[in-house]
Amino acid sequence: MSRSTAIIAREVFRVKLLLVVACALIDADRRVLIAQRPEGKTLAGLWEFPGGKIDANERPEEALIRELREELGVEVKEACLAPLTFASFAYPNFHLIMPLYVCRRWNGFVAAKEHQALKWVFPKDLRSFPMPPADAPLIPALIDLLGT
Repeated sequence: MSRSTAIIAREVFRVKLLLVVACALIDADRRVLIAQRPEGKTLAGLWEFPGGKIDANERPEEALIRELREELGVEVKEACLAPLTFASFAYPNFHLIMPLYVCRRWNGFVAAKEHQALKWVFPKDLRSFPMPPADAPLIPALIDLLGT
């Protein structure tokens, strides 16, 4: 390994790795739920797939069930979560890894508990909404799964 390659490798490992989890709730009409980030948070006003950070000693599915309860007021069973794809995105201060799960069954009524607004959107229309850079690459997998 050359000296410059070794320096680059050391710099890569200094970047903080952030693991978050997201969910595409899918309704009977094959629409996907997106949520608008609230004022006062990073990337406020952008639309995202619901989810959040994975706590220490928490599996991604457990984190997603907790986040969906806190953010949307719905109860999801782990068996109803199916992994679809993931995003890997380098923000200036950290590198984000975000698995995306799909869910077609939940209990309760979806409500905006932590977001400004919620929208049910057909996959082909998702690109019409400004999203954080890490969320946008997830759209093609949803289009492949659900069609346009």
